[in-house]
Amino acid sequence: MRLRVLGVLSVLCLVVVFLISGTILSSASRELTQELQINRAASLNRLAQVAFDAASDGDTARLQREMDTYSGLYGEGIVVRLQQQTLVSGGLGADRADVQEALSVARLNVSSTALEPLEPFGTGSQVIFRPFGNASQVLGAVVLDVDAATARQKLRERWLGVGVASLALAAILLFGAARVTSWVLRPVLRLNSAVNELGRTGRAGLLPEAGPPELRELSRSFTAMAHTVSASMESQRQLIADASHQLRNPIGALRLRLDLLQLELKSAREHDAAERAMAELERVEEILDGVLKLAAAEHRASEGSLRAFGSQADQPAAEPVDPYPVLQGEVERAAPLAEQAGCRLVLAPAPRPAVLAACKPAELAQMVRELLGNAFKYAPGATVAAEVRSVPGRVIVDVSDDGPGLSEAERASAATRFWRSPRHASVPGTGLGMTIVGELAAANGGRLVLAEAAPHGLSARIEFPIHTAQLLPGPHSGEKNA
Repeated sequence: MRLRVLGVLSVLCLVVVFLISGTILSSASRELTQELQINRAASLNRLAQVAFDAASDGDTARLQREMDTYSGLYGEGIVVRLQQQTLVSGGLGADRADVQEALSVARLNVSSTALEPLEPFGTGSQVIFRPFGNASQVLGAVVLDVDAATARQKLRERWLGVGVASLALAAILLFGAARVTSWVLRPVLRLNSAVNELGRTGRAGLLPEAGPPELRELSRSFTAMAHTVSASMESQRQLIADASHQLRNPIGALRLRLDLLQLELKSAREHDAAERAMAELERVEEILDGVLKLAAAEHRASEGSLRAFGSQADQPAAEPVDPYPVLQGEVERAAPLAEQAGCRLVLAPAPRPAVLAACKPAELAQMVRELLGNAFKYAPGATVAAEVRSVPGRVIVDVSDDGPGLSEAERASAATRFWRSPRHASVPGTGLGMTIVGELAAANGGRLVLAEAAPHGLSARIEFPIHTAQLLPGPHSGEKNA
C-alpha cells in the first residue's frame, strides 16, 4: 500500500513540477521574443529614418555607413530598396526569396516587425521590414535579417536553470511525499501487524501514538480493545487449564471409590456395570489430560508467535538441534506399542549431512509421540515409517503409514479440536492429538502438514525452517541423502 500511495503522490508531484516548469519556460520564451522584437523594431525604425533622409537628399553614403556599422555590431544583414538603387550590408542579398517577398509587400505600404516565438534549439533567421516615404508616396523599404542566435542561447540558459530548479523541486516534493506517506501509513502498517498478532496469539503490544490525529485515536482505541480481548482470551485459557487441573483430584477420588465399590460387588452384572463406569472415567481422564496438553501447547504457540512479532524479545528462542536422535528415541520407545497394534515400525536412515532445526527437543518428542500413537491407533496392522529429511529451506520430520488414511476434506479438519473421523468413532480417543501437534509445531516456528501417503495412507509432516549451522555426521548417520 505504501508503494501505491507513494506512486500516486509522486505522479502528482511530477505533474505539478511539469506544469510549473512549462509555464516558466513559455514565459521566458515570450519575454525574450518580445525583447528581441522591440530592440530590432527600434533599429529598423532608425534605419528607415536614415533611408528616408538619404532618399530625400540623394546622399546614400551616410545610410551605407549606418548599415555597415549595424551589421558589424550585430552580425545581421540589411537591405534598403531606394527608388534608384538597392543598398545591402552584412551579406544579405536582395535576391533571397524572403527578402524579395518582404520588399514586394513593403511597396504596398505594409510593415511587419513581428517575430515568431523563440525556440531554444531552433535555427535560421527571420526578416522584418517596413516601408518609408511621405504621406502620398512610398519611397522605399528597409529589410532587416534578425539573427536570434544570441537570444536562443539566453533561452537555453534559462531552460537549463529551470531544468535544474525543476529537478531540485521534484526531489524535494518526492522526499516530502515519501515522508508524508511514511508518516500517514506507518501507524496503519503497525496497526495491521498488531491485528495479525492479535489474531495469531490473542495478544497485541502497545501501539505507539503516531501519525495524524485520527490514526493516533485509532491506535489508542485498538490498544484498549486488544488488551480487553487478550485479557478475556487469557482468562478463558487459564480457566480451562485450572478447571482441568482441579478436576483431576475429584476424578482420582472417584476412581478410588469405584475400585473399593468393585470389591463389594457380587454378581457378574454388577461387575460389568462397574467396568463400564470405570471405562467412562478413564475416557474423562484422557480428555482432561488432552485439554491440559492442549492448553500448554497453545500457551507455547502464543509465546512463539509473540517472539516472531518481536513483542517478547527477552524470551530466548529454541537452540538448534538435530531432530533425528529425538525421532530415533521415540521410535525405540514406541516399539512395544507398535507390536501390540500389529504395526511394522520402520525408521529411515539419518540424512547426510545432518541438518538442524530450531526446536525444543522435549516438544519435538511430544509431537512425534502423538503422531506415532495416532498411526498405531487408527492404522492397526499397517507399516509406519518415520524419517527426517530436508528440502530447500526446510527440515521435515515425517511419520507416515499405509493404512486407510483420510480424505482431503477430513485432512483439512483433522487439526480441529475434538474432531474425529466418523470411521473411527469406535476407536478410543479425544480428537486433540493433531491439534496439540499443530500448536507445538507453531510454537517452534514450524507447521503440521497432513497429506496422502503413496500409494495410500496418511503422511503427517512437521516442517521446520532449516538452520544455517551444520552438524558433523554422527554415529547414527545412514546413507540416505536429504
